[in-house]
Amino acid sequence: MIDKREAFSEADQQVANFAKALSHPARVSILRYLSTQKSCICGDIVEELPLAQSTVSQHLKELKLVGLIKGSIEGNSICYCIDSEIFELLKNMLSSFTSDIEVSNQINCC
Repeated sequence: MIDKREAFSEADQQVANFAKALSHPARVSILRYLSTQKSCICGDIVEELPLAQSTVSQHLKELKLVGLIKGSIEGNSICYCIDSEIFELLKNMLSSFTSDIEVSNQINCC
């Protein structure tokens, strides 16, 4: 069986993976919260969101899966922070993606 994703460039697949990870407002909120912290955060994330611990853990897992955050084990808890290198990659990829697509106001459409 052929994987249809192979028909798309690696860059397009990576943009899509980042977009999927950012497709839930809870994940966006988690990234915003982590960006305001000066150090890794362990248990505070659950207190910042109106979600159950298990739901927050699932969102953290999705963000970690694409590399936007990283976590380290400290005692009985996992501490999280934004992976600045991957976040810079995301910013550059989105900037490139949006600049590659030119939408003209001259087009008569819909």
